[in-house]
Amino acid sequence: MTPTPPYGTRTLVAGVGNIFLGDDGFGVETARRLAREDLPAGVEVADIGIRGVHLAYQLLDGYDTLVIVDATARGGEPGTLYLIDAGTPDGTGPAADVPLDGHRMSPDAVLALLATLCAGTGATPPRRTLVVGCEPACLDETLELSPQVAAAVPEAVRMVTDLVRQEAAV
Repeated sequence: MTPTPPYGTRTLVAGVGNIFLGDDGFGVETARRLAREDLPAGVEVADIGIRGVHLAYQLLDGYDTLVIVDATARGGEPGTLYLIDAGTPDGTGPAADVPLDGHRMSPDAVLALLATLCAGTGATPPRRTLVVGCEPACLDETLELSPQVAAAVPEAVRMVTDLVRQEAAV
């Protein structure tokens, strides 16, 4: 576990996705590379993979910021990176009517489960949730990232590193 800085700021960077479905493994590969970076105190990097329920329960440990790294289809060119603020305009978090399926836990479903768990336990969800997403080219059964997505991983590592340094400075 990464030591918590004196002021108590904690950030979790969660690489999510299925490594057996091509570009869906983008988040996991980015997390693997981020784990080798020199990150600020209080920043943890986790390879969550497809264990969304595990992520929701881990967040009950108390994090100020969550950065989810995932393949994110938004209609752009493959390899395009997106920075998405996952909070709603009124700051209430994700919709509560997201269906929960332990085998298909999208980030929306994880955040909905987290809201339910926090309500039941009195825990506090992260004050800020960001998604660093990458437009996939191929989600077929393969262990390889497409060339476009593989080329985007170093930039995603830089983007996340910059984000967590900014969050640590706040």
